[in-house]
Amino acid sequence: MTGLTCGHCTGSVTAAVSALPQVTDVHVELVAGGVSTLTVTGAVPPETVRQAVGDAGYTIIDS
Repeated sequence: MTGLTCGHCTGSVTAAVSALPQVTDVHVELVAGGVSTLTVTGAVPPETVRQAVGDAGYTIIDS
């Protein structure tokens, strides 16, 4: 993901993704000024996660 710079950013992404049905766990590893990682546990389509992250104001990039 790009655009994350602080703990507030990770909290926003975590809250947005955690609110999705069937998500059981969310972990964001912040790399300020770089590419942060998002790990989601649960039966959720990737596009649904991508949309939730986008709605929170951030962008998932493919690695």
